[in-house]
Amino acid sequence: MLHALVTVVQEAAANGEAAGSSIGLIGAGLAIGGAVLGAGLGIGPIGSAAAQGIARQPEAKGDIQTAAIIFAALIEGVALFGVGLAFLMINQ
Repeated sequence: MLHALVTVVQEAAANGEAAGSSIGLIGAGLAIGGAVLGAGLGIGPIGSAAAQGIARQPEAKGDIQTAAIIFAALIEGVALFGVGLAFLMINQ
């Protein structure tokens, strides 16, 4: 993978492009990947805990689902901010 990154930067330099722009695109891609990975790692335990809670107390299904959806939405919102900032990095 490191070889591929170096190749991208070398090709950009050979074509007369600024190497910094290529590195910026690589950084933006890594930021997008990190935001998506973080959201997945955050939402996964929420779903697991919600399923376990509903299995233990089926009568509290509505309350548990509501809380889980709110928590997942908050995590997803933070991930969207990360992706938005990464797209702003691309345009710099």
